[in-house]
Amino acid sequence: MKFRRRQREEPGVNLTPLIDVVFLLLIFFMVSTTFTRETRLLVDLPEANAAPATQAPRQIELLVDEAGAYRVNGEALVDRRVRTIQAALYEYSRGDTTMPLLISADADSSHAAVVRAMDAAGQMGFSRLSIATLRPPPGAG
Repeated sequence: MKFRRRQREEPGVNLTPLIDVVFLLLIFFMVSTTFTRETRLLVDLPEANAAPATQAPRQIELLVDEAGAYRVNGEALVDRRVRTIQAALYEYSRGDTTMPLLISADADSSHAAVVRAMDAAGQMGFSRLSIATLRPPPGAG
């Protein structure tokens, strides 16, 4: 007996449900995403190879030592909290946030300590912020 061979159907994948699921996931992520508005602090960084910056007649100097302790115009602060830094800056600026602020950090101080000082100044509204650098010795770099 001769059996008739069935023609085989080409196997295929139906992509329609997959595309539907991808679009639903896309819509879900678009709706559930929260957008945060990041605040940025404008920083005036002096160039290390340029001439030294001239000192303003009246400015605040915030020093960060290698241990992460702070000094404002030479006076040590009692702790390392942002509120303490802000209180000292307010005392020396008398509320004038247009006053130049110079941050001098030890090369071995932690990055977090410098960022904390910059954050405290930024939250208070200081806009004229400089970071002190040293000129590299001749032949270095």
